[in-house]
Amino acid sequence: MAEAKYPLLRTVRRRRSFRLPHVGMRGAALAVLLLTSGALAVMMMRPHSRGPRSAFADAIAAIDRGNYSAGRNDAMAVVSSHPGSPAAHMLLARAYLLLGDGLAADMELERAIDSGIAPASIAAARARAKLLQGDIDRARNLADEASPGDALAARTLARVSASEGDRYEAERAIAAILQKTPKDAAALTDLGRIRFEAGDIGGASDAAARAAKFGKNDPGALTLQGELVRVRYGLTAALPWFEAALRRDAYFYPALIEYAATLGDVGRHADMLAATRRALAARPGDARSLFLQATLAARAGKPVLARALLQRAGRIDQTIPAAMLLSGGLDYRDARYEQAIGDWRRLVEAQPMNLVARRLYAAALLRSGDAAGALDMLAPMLARGDADTYSLTLAARAAERSGDRLSAGRYLDRAAIGGQQMSGIFGIDGSLAAFAQSAAAAPGDPALQIALIRARLDKGDVAGGVDLARTLAAQNPGDPVMQRALGDTLTAVGRDGEATEAYGRAADLSFDEATMLRLVDALGRTGQARQASAALSLYLQQNPQSLVANRVRAHWLVTNGQGAEAIEALEGVRQAAGDRNSALLTDLTLAYVAAGEGAVARRYGQAAYALTPLDPAVVDSYGLALAADQDIRGARQMFAKATMLDPRNPTIRAHAQQAAR
Repeated sequence: MAEAKYPLLRTVRRRRSFRLPHVGMRGAALAVLLLTSGALAVMMMRPHSRGPRSAFADAIAAIDRGNYSAGRNDAMAVVSSHPGSPAAHMLLARAYLLLGDGLAADMELERAIDSGIAPASIAAARARAKLLQGDIDRARNLADEASPGDALAARTLARVSASEGDRYEAERAIAAILQKTPKDAAALTDLGRIRFEAGDIGGASDAAARAAKFGKNDPGALTLQGELVRVRYGLTAALPWFEAALRRDAYFYPALIEYAATLGDVGRHADMLAATRRALAARPGDARSLFLQATLAARAGKPVLARALLQRAGRIDQTIPAAMLLSGGLDYRDARYEQAIGDWRRLVEAQPMNLVARRLYAAALLRSGDAAGALDMLAPMLARGDADTYSLTLAARAAERSGDRLSAGRYLDRAAIGGQQMSGIFGIDGSLAAFAQSAAAAPGDPALQIALIRARLDKGDVAGGVDLARTLAAQNPGDPVMQRALGDTLTAVGRDGEATEAYGRAADLSFDEATMLRLVDALGRTGQARQASAALSLYLQQNPQSLVANRVRAHWLVTNGQGAEAIEALEGVRQAAGDRNSALLTDLTLAYVAAGEGAVARRYGQAAYALTPLDPAVVDSYGLALAADQDIRGARQMFAKATMLDPRNPTIRAHAQQAAR
């Protein structure tokens, strides 16, 4: 079997007496590309023990059963034996198109033209090859030159329209194909991609499910289904779909790269490495595979190897946010602050509300001597009443370096208190009319629509904000972003019960971390503790490596008196997130107190107290740790301080009274 020998090509012994049968140039192109090669296939599948005829037949059979890589290999063997055969080049081009390799397909199509194929007869295939290379204009022009009714050309034009923002025209073109052939898996896969890229997760899921049903042997359809299952239900649920695609074609690159990334996210690092190696066998030098390997090396504490792999990946750190983050981290570690600044500047420009990136960028700016720039970068966090301790401490250092000791002291005071203050829901700069004008000019841009909702709420038009959020959610029932925006709006105006329903709909479409946190919080605030726990548990089943979810679960265990059971999870989070989060350290303190390990609890309590010495919860937990370590005098001092900071807290008062006995 050809697939058993991949990635090595099977050797084919040439026979001088063999010639590929001659067919009309237009007929050959349509036969190979559109699977209407009845006569040609019969001729090519006549019994032959060895040689190009057998390889041609093997290629068609492999493609039919979804093993596009094996089909490509067999087609390459035929081309190697008969480089002047247009049919051979067309078959190889078809395999490359199915594998998503537009450049290789383009080259084979050019060779087919050189061998005698009329360019107009293969315009649809050439258009698809250009689309895969990102050449939208050329793809459109070539698709327009194809024969009327050509399904491949119509699908390509649909993808072109979608890439230009005309989703209506894109779906209209696919609908015309499906009206004639409702079980066209390729058309359904394109429809799923179009909807997926537009954020219509519900619509995309419907199309992908039908594509997977009618294209059971198509690894492309199965891969799309896996991607959508990953978004809707989680990492673990997606793995079987990627595995199903790889059972059809073990070296199908789109499935391999998604499979590798998903394996890494669930913590199966050895399997992730194996998948990236197979992806590199399928596409030597592939940048995404090298980036995933670099990420794995960084996680394993091998920064030199990570840097080498990232450099081999080329300019991927100029375009992919995760690569920018990794590259900046490696530069920062090596004290190459200017390079880190460049990486993280691009990341913040691409994702202006990425608070982690802002903190890192600010730290690099401060290291390089740009204190004012660091403060500007931290401004969105500093404006929040619940700003984190690290951002406040970093801001204090920047203010002190700028000579503003008064501001530095204020930031340090806020850091010492901890994030106890409430933050305002929204902070909008600009007039309501300006936001309305921007949203009207781009009705398909969800970010502008959400900004208009926030502007209405911020300017006091609560009814208008809620009505707009409801309208957008109703108009986009398959878009989780709009459902989540409705939930946020309802939460902002105190309608927690209705917000819970909106978050539930969003979670049905995309059960990501942001939606999970909103849903769990809303359920908790409406007295549905059991449902909140179930939602969190479900998320953890699908995302076992999630630091945030593990952190929330561990905190619940601590607050419910099950601290000893939370130690393992809390330690895992601390090892990944570091020792600068006083809330995490406080939970660890209480967990070790519950486990009867007073000495360990004392160390964690002291560390938390050093970060936020004016946070009554931190002070109280430190007192409990001292008491567990038999330091009753120290415990009394901490309880007295905690009582002074929060005199109405009954729990703190009870601890103080117990220590005084």
